[in-house]
Amino acid sequence: MNFEFDDDQRLLRDQARKFLTDKSPPEAVRRILDGDEPFDRDLWREFANMGWLGAAIPEAYGGSGLGHLELCVIAEELGRSLAPTPFASSVYLASEALMLAGTEEQKQGYLPDLAGGEAIWCLALSEGRRPATAANIAATVSEGRLSGEKIPVVDGDVADRAVVVAAESGGVGLFIVDLNGPGVERRSVETIDPTRSQAAIQFDGAAAERLGDAGDGWPMVERLLERAAVLVAFEQVGGAQAALEMAREYALGRFAFGRPIAGYQAIKHRMADMYIQIELARSNAYFGAWALSTDAAELPVAAATARVSASEAYHFASKENIQIHGGMGFTWEFDCHLYYRRARQLALALGSQRRWKDRLIAALQRRNAA
Repeated sequence: MNFEFDDDQRLLRDQARKFLTDKSPPEAVRRILDGDEPFDRDLWREFANMGWLGAAIPEAYGGSGLGHLELCVIAEELGRSLAPTPFASSVYLASEALMLAGTEEQKQGYLPDLAGGEAIWCLALSEGRRPATAANIAATVSEGRLSGEKIPVVDGDVADRAVVVAAESGGVGLFIVDLNGPGVERRSVETIDPTRSQAAIQFDGAAAERLGDAGDGWPMVERLLERAAVLVAFEQVGGAQAALEMAREYALGRFAFGRPIAGYQAIKHRMADMYIQIELARSNAYFGAWALSTDAAELPVAAATARVSASEAYHFASKENIQIHGGMGFTWEFDCHLYYRRARQLALALGSQRRWKDRLIAALQRRNAA
């Protein structure tokens, strides 16, 4: 296992960072936060033109065929820039679901539009405050018709199609639903991070196309969440690193009693703690990237470890960034809150910390019992 990217991947990282620094600065994020647009459509088209949306999609299905390691590189840079786009929903979740469970006809029919940015997709799993499990999914499919409510659905207000997790006779299944078709009603919901819009979706007899075989829906959901957790962990590491760099820059430029506040032990200790948590999360994310790219048996453990450590590191770094900025850090004019908002949103995007800690414990128990 090599805990470092190769030369080509580092070149991709440098190019992505330069592009996002230019195209997705804090001012661009604030335009979405303060305006009426749910995401940056121009940036989305640029992603499609550069092949990022199809990074892990094989060329046979219209993708760029780079691979999951390259997608991890891109994810980290997206996290650094807070890029306000539905990238995670379409790429980490919908594209992966189609590649995992889709028939050849479904892959040929849907993946090219995802890779080209012609369609936006989302995953509709949550049904309110209770955690989603195979036993408590309330949305149902009968004779190809879906009924029930999903809330919150990240990017559900802007998506064209959704991969919906619903109960059916014999278990839980995955279904493709056209969100612009009859039997679907959507409303936006307020969240802590308006740059990643979310929705409540009501289904009333909407046409549902099965994704995958009957009866294997929940195991497929588990696999999908594990793969997405690794990619989201890289976004979280990228955001945490940006928060640390923001805190460092401010501490070096802010003077108190004739010296930069970066010279005081209290500030040094805070930034040292941020650095330690981020590096721990980074190493776990790299382990997850290896397991994802090789489809290793260790993926359940690696994904849960990356998810837990990256969520904790991002929350800690974004919170400490605000503290280091002092009273100014709590104001709207400073950008600290943008990272704090995204940290909280990503920490819940795939399920709570408690759920992922439980998953990690269960995965370790299964491994030790084998």
